Amino acid sequence: MADLTHFNEQGRARMVDISEKQETSRTATAKTTVTMRPDTLALIKEGRIGKGDVLAVSQVAAIMAAKKTSDWIPMCHPLSLTGVDVSFADNGTNELYIEATVKTKGLTGVEMEALTAVSAAALTVYDMCKAAEKGMQIGPTLLVTKTGGKSGDYHLGD
Repeated sequence: MADLTHFNEQGRARMVDISEKQETSRTATAKTTVTMRPDTLALIKEGRIGKGDVLAVSQVAAIMAAKKTSDWIPMCHPLSLTGVDVSFADNGTNELYIEATVKTKGLTGVEMEALTAVSAAALTVYDMCKAAEKGMQIGPTLLVTKTGGKSGDYHLGD
């Protein structure tokens, strides 16, 4: 089990000790998709969802979730984030695309924070729109890029 970093010598879960790592600038970008009926996407774009501005609320949810990732994911280190940017796009018919980029200068990466951000945004879209449509689908959710740290950069598809 020596090569499994989140297990101790007894095979039990642990939070990895990062105290000897170098502080570097780190970024991560994640994305997800919410698939829905065209009329639901139209309601979002036209601001006609009864609970309010879906994209504005989802953006705030994403930022809040990124900041609280270590409260959700047991082995994540609490991080001081230096930036969180969330954007939305759509295909004009039935898919809403959510992307989040998270930044820090620290000892460990922000991949989980970016993934948590887009997940929280997508769940917020679902929550705000479920009265219009309960059959929305979330995903795939994936890491697009990661920079910084000992393991180097990652770009989806490389």
